Amino acid sequence: MELGSNGSGALASGEIRDVVSDQSIRLASAYTLRESPSVSTRPSKSHVRLGISEIHKAGAYTFLLNDRLNQMLIERLDPAAWRAKPPSTVRTIAAIFTHVHNIRCKWIRLTAPHLKVPPQRNRLQCTPKQAGAALAKSAAGCAEMLEQALGGDSRIEKFHRDGWARPWPAGIEMLCYMLSHEAHHRGQVCMLAHQLGFPFSKEVTSDMWSWEKLSKQSGWPH
Repeated sequence: MELGSNGSGALASGEIRDVVSDQSIRLASAYTLRESPSVSTRPSKSHVRLGISEIHKAGAYTFLLNDRLNQMLIERLDPAAWRAKPPSTVRTIAAIFTHVHNIRCKWIRLTAPHLKVPPQRNRLQCTPKQAGAALAKSAAGCAEMLEQALGGDSRIEKFHRDGWARPWPAGIEMLCYMLSHEAHHRGQVCMLAHQLGFPFSKEVTSDMWSWEKLSKQSGWPH
């Protein structure tokens, strides 16, 4: 496996932040798994098996790939739907994506205070372009946090979802919770867009499930 610039298996802070460009995550080659004793490869249509030493990088990459889905929805959403009033007393689509970014910032601040926390966004003022850029930055921060937490970094002992919630051990459950939270809100966005009269195309809803396609486009083994 390719080492980070610090000579270890972990990525340096700057390397993770460098994957952010404009409104999207550029998935850096530092996350690309190379054939090694801990990685076994099979024919092209099968999945890569990860050794325990690769989990911290795979978890970080998976979160970045997850954010690519958020970016895709923002990019393909009809601009008129961004602040359109929902049919009931629920968040607007603008408020949902702003919330996703802001809660990521809270996760980083509470769980990994040694990392730089991106600035939060105001749901009433945030534009689609600003939301995309903010989400890219918070995704990179969360990826860095996950890479350290799943790699056994002693600075991250617990995952703090919120101030009111009981902390969890910094393990794979942390990644599962974070992905579930994001998927939940993507579902809300798709439902609201449909209810507001701006449904996503079948191509978009199909691409949401094509993680292999997104992974291949990003140079990740699939």
